[in-house]
Amino acid sequence: MPYEDAMTDLDFLQDDESEPKKGGFRLNLGSLMLLAGIVVVVLIVGLALARQGQSQPTAGIAPDFSVTTFDGQPFTLSAQRGKVVILNFWASWCGPCRVEAPILERLWQDYRDRGVVVLGVTYADNERDSRAFIDAFNMTYPNAQDVGTVITKDRYHITGVPETFIIAPDGEIARFIFADIDAQDDIEIRALIDALLAEDAA
Repeated sequence: MPYEDAMTDLDFLQDDESEPKKGGFRLNLGSLMLLAGIVVVVLIVGLALARQGQSQPTAGIAPDFSVTTFDGQPFTLSAQRGKVVILNFWASWCGPCRVEAPILERLWQDYRDRGVVVLGVTYADNERDSRAFIDAFNMTYPNAQDVGTVITKDRYHITGVPETFIIAPDGEIARFIFADIDAQDDIEIRALIDALLAEDAA
């Protein structure tokens, strides 16, 4: 075999590193953006599933918290032991909250001197709109803003507004109301309050 032919055969077997390989795995900018988007979606779904796994405290001792009301007064839930607490989560943009606001106000007026506290806590609402709502519905019971949704999401894991927790004098959750309080709920809440007060007095 001539020398030139042998060298040609060897050249054929060797990779030519002077030229880039074709068909290799490469990520262009579009692929990287797509991959990043998938990662973000997976994280969001994971967080949502994790939040679903955090059940609402519908029984047992109500999670404690401290807030400052719109009137500038400090409020700590655990400091209310010995009283019935109606803890209502609401927002100015919530339609059903407009229905229950007068009911909660009447409960406050009828029971405030009998050891019952009504506290409204706003969710994802700005202070100006919250104050306007309070004025519009003549809400005289204490209300506070949940800054950073620490109470609504981290402590009580609410899924929306309105939601209401009735807390017994011993700090135990006596009832959880997932929707707005209507006339029938008003009757049942009054019966529950009377029973809790009688039990605490016994």
